[in-house]
Amino acid sequence: MTSLMKKYYVTTPIYYVNSDPHIGTAYTTILADTAARYHKMLGEESFFLTGTDEHGDKIAQSAAKRGLAPKEFVDQISEKFRALWPQLLVRPDRFIRTTDEQHKLVVQQVLQRLHEKGDTYFGEYEGLYCTGCERFRTEKELVDGKCPDHGTEPERIKESNYFFRMSRYQQWWLDYINANPEVIRPERYRNEVLGFLREPLEDLCISRPKSRLTWGIELPFDKNYVTYVWFDALLNYLSGIDYGDGDTWGAWWAECEHLIAKDILKPHGVYWPIMLHAADFPIFQHLTVHGYWNFRDAKISKSSGKPVGTEPLLRVFGVDAVRYFLLREMVFGLDASFSVDAMVKRINSDLANDLGNLFSRVAKLIGDFFGGKIPPSCAPDTELLNVSRKLMSDAPDWVAEHKWNVLLEEVMQFVRATNRYFESSAPWSLVKSDMVAAGNVLYNCAEALRIAAVSLHPIMPGKMTELLSRMGEPIEKFEWTSAMKWGLARSGAAMQKGDALFPRIDEAALPALLPEFYTAQTDSKSPAPKSEVPLLDIEDFRKLELRSAVVTAAEKISGSDKLLKLQVDIGGAQRQIVAGVAQYYSPEQMIGKHIVVVANLKPAKLRGEISEGMLLAVKWDNELQVINLGEAVPPGSSIS
Repeated sequence: MTSLMKKYYVTTPIYYVNSDPHIGTAYTTILADTAARYHKMLGEESFFLTGTDEHGDKIAQSAAKRGLAPKEFVDQISEKFRALWPQLLVRPDRFIRTTDEQHKLVVQQVLQRLHEKGDTYFGEYEGLYCTGCERFRTEKELVDGKCPDHGTEPERIKESNYFFRMSRYQQWWLDYINANPEVIRPERYRNEVLGFLREPLEDLCISRPKSRLTWGIELPFDKNYVTYVWFDALLNYLSGIDYGDGDTWGAWWAECEHLIAKDILKPHGVYWPIMLHAADFPIFQHLTVHGYWNFRDAKISKSSGKPVGTEPLLRVFGVDAVRYFLLREMVFGLDASFSVDAMVKRINSDLANDLGNLFSRVAKLIGDFFGGKIPPSCAPDTELLNVSRKLMSDAPDWVAEHKWNVLLEEVMQFVRATNRYFESSAPWSLVKSDMVAAGNVLYNCAEALRIAAVSLHPIMPGKMTELLSRMGEPIEKFEWTSAMKWGLARSGAAMQKGDALFPRIDEAALPALLPEFYTAQTDSKSPAPKSEVPLLDIEDFRKLELRSAVVTAAEKISGSDKLLKLQVDIGGAQRQIVAGVAQYYSPEQMIGKHIVVVANLKPAKLRGEISEGMLLAVKWDNELQVINLGEAVPPGSSIS
């Protein structure tokens, strides 16, 4: 098992206050809140920092559009973020603002230190400046001459500024990552940072002239300039734990994990560690990066015009269900798609049917036949006991590695196993002949519900506190190892059925409740518009030879995040196929699959490997599923 830290310091990015929060920002913050809650359950002292980034060009522009002074504007928007977190059951230990006086002092201290070391210089620069990113972009980073994140053409700017000698430390950071690969995770994002470092780094412009921008932290060594917003913002991770005020900050910093979305990988994965090293600070423990939430095939963000607010979702589905869906639906590191349909299916299946219905049925029988008191236990069910022990053992590793979808699926598998046990044991019939045996079944089900509630509590703290309270366990604070032991449900405690924990969602009512999600081309049941697809002559199609095959071996291709090298058996003939499925399947998941291959393609070379065919898969939104025929189809069978 992974060795866990005694302290755990987790941060979100501080959110830019040029517009209101959305589910992309909510996801990262719920993620950090959940991680902090689990680490506390695991016996660690946790500190969770979030806040708002309040300086820079975009803030000044947004304030001017609303006819407000920048400080008045940021006060209003920052308060919206602060007010949202309690609605999401998010409990940060500190909410920092970059307009806080203590933060300004930290920024100026670090700038002065770098200046005195000779790591800054004054010079003239001309480049392509993206206001949305608040940084200069290189020609290579643009797509069709536009910023890939904001879809706008950068403005060419030439001006004199102060620069940080970032290039001086490029080789150090490259060597550090290679020696400490877990510092950036998942692997795909570490490789992306290494890709940045294979090209010569330009020095970083760390100022803006007051003649162009006054809204920022003044440079301590030149009153005519303010600090570049990224240099200012990143230092919140130190000021947020009171760097410069005593020595307690060092113990927290030694165990720091940054959680970010992939769009801000370069500032966090290149600028920030080099800034830290140059200023003589240790490096963070982990930079942990997640993918995008997409809605209607576009990233959910302010810049995309598809921000997807949280308030309507909370109103209709409830906060615990929203938290559960966001952590269950995203495979950490990959993009995920948001839709109302997917959310309804997940809530109705996992929460209403599996968990909520189990609780209601167990509580009803206990009420009907045992006076509403949890009956005594005779013997634990072996399968449930073993599954709960595995959950207790493995969950800390899933937490440490942010495998939230795995953790939640395993908890729900435990709940489903309990449902099967309930059905096969039929306590409603047992009460007619053996009350002791019936009571034992119901105790085991109640205990399984208690363990599931403890496991899910950091993700759904509201509903799981309610579930435990209905079982006579009004406890909100747990220690993982002791709370997960079998047999702690209290015999004789009152168990109250009450209303449904998770009422089923009526899909027919949703268009009226959530009209913003049911406009043209939404996730409603209306057919998608037809696309113009070129017609294929039947004789051309007949040239394709489709055959069944079984994957006998699989491995990643070095230097590629997308490709797996597969060895396949096509009815006694061995082939090698290079397939772009690595973002969706691990090598282990592919081995043993009975797939469909195009068997008569000319061999091609991909990343230096010969590929002797293609496999068939289904792709929708940002998901991909390899067509799996099942073991009944012999390898080599012709598909027609």
